[in-house]
Amino acid sequence: MDLDPIPGVSWADVRRVALEVQAFLAEVGLRGWPKTSGSRGMHVNVRIEPTWTFAEVRRAAVALSRAVERRAPALASSKWWKEERHGVFLDYNQNAKDRTTCSAYSVRPLPDARVSAPLHWNEVPECDPADFTMFTMPERFAKIGNPHADMDTEPGSLENLLELAYKDQAAGLADAPWPPHFRKMESEGPRVAPSRAKSARAKSAVKKPRVKIPLITVANSPDKAAALAGLERWKAKYPQVTDLLAIDDVLVDSMRGRSSTWTRIRINLRHVPESLRPSQETPDPDDDPTREWREWSKKVRKE
Repeated sequence: MDLDPIPGVSWADVRRVALEVQAFLAEVGLRGWPKTSGSRGMHVNVRIEPTWTFAEVRRAAVALSRAVERRAPALASSKWWKEERHGVFLDYNQNAKDRTTCSAYSVRPLPDARVSAPLHWNEVPECDPADFTMFTMPERFAKIGNPHADMDTEPGSLENLLELAYKDQAAGLADAPWPPHFRKMESEGPRVAPSRAKSARAKSAVKKPRVKIPLITVANSPDKAAALAGLERWKAKYPQVTDLLAIDDVLVDSMRGRSSTWTRIRINLRHVPESLRPSQETPDPDDDPTREWREWSKKVRKE
């Protein structure tokens, strides 16, 4: 378990949360082995029997994180999304297949060359990570040896933690989010930050369905006068529809091609009842100078 304080949280809070972890582990029949991370946090290793699958180990770690959060809600957080965290984050996702953590006695890249130092639990209440550096560790090791020397002799069982995980699931708690590059699990909650999910819901609530505008093309021609003449022929053909059109329902556009321009005239039938709307017919005239090039381009893409 990685105890990772958010910015501004004191080292004293990290130590208090570590002691809560120790107490809870003892209640479920497990022993934790604490060490400083060599930076701002603390690690608690738990040796277990090699019986459980990766998914079960992670499920147990999630249950442990949530249990400690319930015991110390003002100090500890099991929330994956940073915007929901407070105090000391109990990072259950360190139990992921691709995760690594600094080994005991590894030197960290800090100005004072701090070391990730294994501790006895009676040292935790008063320990200071700045005391453990590559310069002080040789003397400490010579004096007290390795506090984690017996770790491998005390493997424990995850049965009690897994029972707690099943109770959380029965109570309706979704599986905690996995790291982004893992496939989405069926039991997993939404894999999106709550603020983004809220924003998406708000946008979808106000977003109106897209309405297709009832447009038809009545004339295409490089000669604007010829296109306008075609418009008049269309109006004469559909006088009842023409009487329902607003001024801005007739769209006369100057279209730019690869080397020339032409006039396109369209009719917006928004003010015309559907039962009276003419269907799209071949424009009159229908001299689109880009048609030949577009058809050739389409043919080339197919080939």
